[in-house]
Order: sequence, then C-alpha cells, then structure tokens
Amino acid sequence: MIHTNDRIIKHKTGLLNLAEELGNISKACKMLGVSRDTFYRYKEAVSSGGVDALLEKNRRVPNHKNRVDTVIEEAVLAY
Repeated sequence: MIHTNDRIIKHKTGLLNLAEELGNISKACKMLGVSRDTFYRYKEAVSSGGVDALLEKNRRVPNHKNRVDTVIEEAVLAY
C-alpha cells in the first residue's frame, strides 16, 4: 500500500510542480488529463495540510441504520 500512496502523491505533486514550472494551470491540467477543479483541490489540500493531505481519504460515513441488533449478530456468528 505504501507504494500506491507514493505514486498517488508523486502524481499530484507532479501536477502542482508542472503548473508552477509552466506558469499556466490550464496547460498543466490538459497535459496530465486533470480538471482545473481537481488542481485547486490538490493545491488547497497542500496549503492546509502539507503533502500528506494529498492521500486519499475515505469519505464514507458508516450507515448504522443497516446494522442488526448485537444479539442477532452474535447468534449468527455463533451459528
């Protein structure tokens, strides 16, 4: 998983660096096939939380309404 995270960060920082080198965000986004909205999300993440903030975060909130009663869960597991 570490290798995947490294690739994700390198791709995202590469976009930010390319935009800085070119001095043109639109051109950098076109070259890498990324939307400008995505670029600005990456840039905001780096400015607020550093490079580590570029890692994918799980945004799903657990749906506790779908959870069965603990007694039923234990009975099923015991079965």
